[in-house]
Amino acid sequence: MGEAVMVLAGTTKGVFLIASGAGRRGWTVSGPHCDGWPINHVIGDAESGTLWAAGGSDWHGAGVWRSEDGGATWVLSRFSNGGFDDWVRNDPETAAKFGLEPSPPAPFTGEVEAMWSLGLSGGVLYAGGKPGKLYASRDGGVTWEPVEGLNEHGSREGWSPGAAGLVLHTIVADPARPEKLWVGISAAGVFASEDGGATWERRNRRSNAEAAGVSDHPASGTADEIGHCVHNMVRAPGRGVDLLYQQNHHGVFRSPDGGRSWQEVTGGLPSTFGFPVAVHPRDMETLWVLPLNGDMAGRFPPDASAAVWCSRDGGESWQAMREGLPQGACFFTVLRQAMAVDGADPAGVYFGTNSGSVFASADEGETWSEIARHLPTVLSVETVRG
Repeated sequence: MGEAVMVLAGTTKGVFLIASGAGRRGWTVSGPHCDGWPINHVIGDAESGTLWAAGGSDWHGAGVWRSEDGGATWVLSRFSNGGFDDWVRNDPETAAKFGLEPSPPAPFTGEVEAMWSLGLSGGVLYAGGKPGKLYASRDGGVTWEPVEGLNEHGSREGWSPGAAGLVLHTIVADPARPEKLWVGISAAGVFASEDGGATWERRNRRSNAEAAGVSDHPASGTADEIGHCVHNMVRAPGRGVDLLYQQNHHGVFRSPDGGRSWQEVTGGLPSTFGFPVAVHPRDMETLWVLPLNGDMAGRFPPDASAAVWCSRDGGESWQAMREGLPQGACFFTVLRQAMAVDGADPAGVYFGTNSGSVFASADEGETWSEIARHLPTVLSVETVRG
């Protein structure tokens, strides 16, 4: 209960660090960091104090920022140049008035437009980008190389972009077995590697368990496969167990076999649509989701009343947790990477909104408080314990 936590928020205008005092109280906000870049995902390593932030755009180019002093200073590793670099290069006279010089040519210009996700496994840092590319760094994010086994996957020609484009937005690892990796790509589905990224298997099959029936919604998939528009995916804790949970564009799913088969566990939720999913750091059967009213209905909480829904039996049943959350005229959206947990006891749960608020619960979702407001649109939330 006495530990401090830092919440890492990626936003459309840079990284914001939201730090607590002892006991997860007394929150303070610093930022924006990373020169105000759009940042899709931020992660941290508590042991080394290093933070990484992935982002970019057509204008900024793509890159991963790195801080080795807990967020005080940041260095950019560029993946690709953007429109800004073209402008500086093509109009040197105007650029000189602002003291600007073109950036050196970046190694993956023309291959990747923005970085969307980060994951750390076995000392290797992974970064996912748009359009559906994966990269690896073995020196803490200083230099990068493409993961060709996925980037040149034989099924790539059939991958379809989601509304945000073809983005690799989720990277999941097994801390005990770093050779095992999973990624989520919208809208190509789940891919898994068991040899450190050398080869990849596509894993979107429905399980043989009886299903409620496949909807005629375009994203619901078929009788054999779940929909390929993965929104977020997490691995449950436990050695030797490959239990995964997925929030899909059309349903919440559970896989006990590392994604080889998926069973829908949406029953009891008010909607099949949502973006984030989070799992308890020690209890593989406890998870949280935040349903929204539908992809074509505004993408806000059902009845404009905010609730995080918790299951303590692996998705068999669900309970709405509302205390401290807005219960009327609530129209925010919580995006795919904008929910996280900490490792404290009891576990803390956090989420950020597109209206610039970050909410926290220090009692596993039973009660909530707003720890930051008026931020830019929150794109991701992660935590590092103090």
